[in-house]
Amino acid sequence: MSKHANMTTLDRRKFLTAAAGLTFTLTVAPEALTLDDEALADAPSVPGSLTAWVTIAADGIITIVSPAAELGQGTFTTLALVLADELDADWSKVKVGYPPVWDEKTYGNPQFSNFIHTVASMATRGYFTPMRIAGAQARRALLDIVATKWDVPVGELSTEPSVVVHAASQRRLGYGEIAAFAKPPAALPKIADKDLKTPAQFRYIGKDIARSELPLKVTGAAKYGIDVQVAGMVYATVLHSPYVGGAPDTVDDAAARQVPNITDVVRLPDGVGIIGTTVEATLAARSLVKVGWSNAPAAAYDSERALEEFASFARDKSRAGLPFRPQGDAKAAMARAAKVLSGEYRTRYVCHTQMEPLSATAMVGADGKSVDIWAGAQSPTNVFLQVSNLLQTGRESINYHQHFVGGGFGRRGGEQDVVLDAVRLSKAVGKPVKVIFPREEDLAYGKFRPMTAHYIEAGFDAGGRLVAWHHRVAAESIYDYRRAASMNTTPGTEAGKADGVVMFGAGVAYYPIPNKLAEHVLQPAHARLSTLRGVGVGPNAFAIESFVDELAKAWGKDPLAFRLELAEGQPRMQALLRTVAQMSDWTRKRDGTALGLSLQEKAETLSAGVAEVSVDRTSGKIKVHNFWAAIDAGLAVQPRNLAAQTEGGIVWGLGHVLREKIVIKNGRVLQTNYTDYEVARMADVPNIEVKVVSTDNAPTGAGEDGVPLVAPAVGNAIAALTGVRLRELPFAPDTVRDALGA
Repeated sequence: MSKHANMTTLDRRKFLTAAAGLTFTLTVAPEALTLDDEALADAPSVPGSLTAWVTIAADGIITIVSPAAELGQGTFTTLALVLADELDADWSKVKVGYPPVWDEKTYGNPQFSNFIHTVASMATRGYFTPMRIAGAQARRALLDIVATKWDVPVGELSTEPSVVVHAASQRRLGYGEIAAFAKPPAALPKIADKDLKTPAQFRYIGKDIARSELPLKVTGAAKYGIDVQVAGMVYATVLHSPYVGGAPDTVDDAAARQVPNITDVVRLPDGVGIIGTTVEATLAARSLVKVGWSNAPAAAYDSERALEEFASFARDKSRAGLPFRPQGDAKAAMARAAKVLSGEYRTRYVCHTQMEPLSATAMVGADGKSVDIWAGAQSPTNVFLQVSNLLQTGRESINYHQHFVGGGFGRRGGEQDVVLDAVRLSKAVGKPVKVIFPREEDLAYGKFRPMTAHYIEAGFDAGGRLVAWHHRVAAESIYDYRRAASMNTTPGTEAGKADGVVMFGAGVAYYPIPNKLAEHVLQPAHARLSTLRGVGVGPNAFAIESFVDELAKAWGKDPLAFRLELAEGQPRMQALLRTVAQMSDWTRKRDGTALGLSLQEKAETLSAGVAEVSVDRTSGKIKVHNFWAAIDAGLAVQPRNLAAQTEGGIVWGLGHVLREKIVIKNGRVLQTNYTDYEVARMADVPNIEVKVVSTDNAPTGAGEDGVPLVAPAVGNAIAALTGVRLRELPFAPDTVRDALGA
């Protein structure tokens, strides 16, 4: 089997036979562990290790556990780099793997109540300090071991990459050599802040290092959840209820069972599973199954009509809203304001459309309580919680194998529906079952970012100072949907409170307005909902930054100058504003194009963007020629990767701006595939330039922050070019033509 640098594929049994030797919470093994591609996403086993994060073999190979799911965002490498830096490891000898056991106490993210949960750009933010401490503990343990062996004060020892050095005697010992003789310490060394490296001492943090998993992806060796093969496995697809609350009432599967290689058709709580020995057979039979669905309120849902209702509820201030992070007394300040301006905006449902189709493989034991699961999930914790609930079994009976994820964007984080379907079907047929949702099912059964309607008021005092801000967001609640589906296992909003995911970004933290009130005007959940890359910041930034441009125009001010005034006292945001202004040559006159500006803040990550846009008035088509962005995510652990994630977010968000929307009529999603749910195409992609502004603040997230910049920047550019404000996403050609009167 081929071997690949920087990627572990440790088999548990191989580990247990190799991992004698130094075992504190760092595991130091006497020989290098065998690596292979067969178990590519299986966790490296590090039981009883020095920090539970590190394995050192006698040949010097260092294995570091990286608990965050690798979704293409590079976190798999970033987290290992952080630990390797404090360990003073030779990166060329480092391999990276998933945890041996999915133990929240050890590997949970502090940002998510110790869930092992890779969403919301919280991996680096959550694990940065714990992994630095783990690396520093391992390094100090090695120093203590060598100090004892050489009978020298530990203060006389230092480290170079993977080597302990005693300068006075010119002696050196490699980490692998130490592993060959070391005995574990009775207790781990305590690490204080002063024991961690200063930024000036970093070897890897802040540098651009090649990602560990890329060689596997380039050669095609990387294994995703959809690639899993298990002996005796059969395939399945599922036809789910087209609307929330529906269940199979009548099932006519006679024609489907006649398809060659179809072995069974199984009823599920909200659908029908079609099982066969080939993927092609299951897909062919799926179209032949005739199902009568039970009635539910969502069966009559019309999203276009509902959007009109949402808008009316948003502007009707007599309808109570749920407050979200209020400051001061916005209502009283608004009543006293000398001038009040308002704006309205809308966004449609959008879908994740991850490249790798949703898939999972499950093998339920004969006892009906034990199970092996192979998948690429964003939340192993949710897999365990939801499967435990389904099988009424303990976590110890669930063996989860994590794989690379071919795009998640939040879809694989909350409700583990494809995993649960695989478990149900495996239990029903007594075989390992791989479930694959075709693209049509992924859309029809999609979990969408909520549709929103916004009403914003801004109050100014007699001197023209913005003193009051009131933002009402009419939308369904993701957490209400999950509670109703009995899958609210993710830490979230309590019942009766504003949905923090939907309202994310509505607090406009980057504008220090003295009196601010954001309200969630809660609507009944009639669609299946989920978190989606950028979460509520996307719709909220579109409304907020569009409105800010309108305020600038009302006061006769340049949008850049106006924002610099509003952001007074926010030097990081002002620095980004000046950066993108310089990048885009903001003051230069254009011929046939115009510039639009936008800002966003998400969990203390700040970014600013400028779009250069033209509009074909006849066709209504928008062309984004250039997009400049600057991002401040605190200390940039991997600057180039951070820039790449921002660029990817801009491209991904562009689809939401130009064409992407989900429309539901009579409870049914009208879009069926990429033919009518049009994601961004290569021809849509502009020239993109991203500047990473690394600061001495703690590192925050960066995987989502390009997405929210796009819609307001493009909308503001169109308004500057045409004088017409587009208030509704997407900016589809027919919408643009209507707005321009073409």
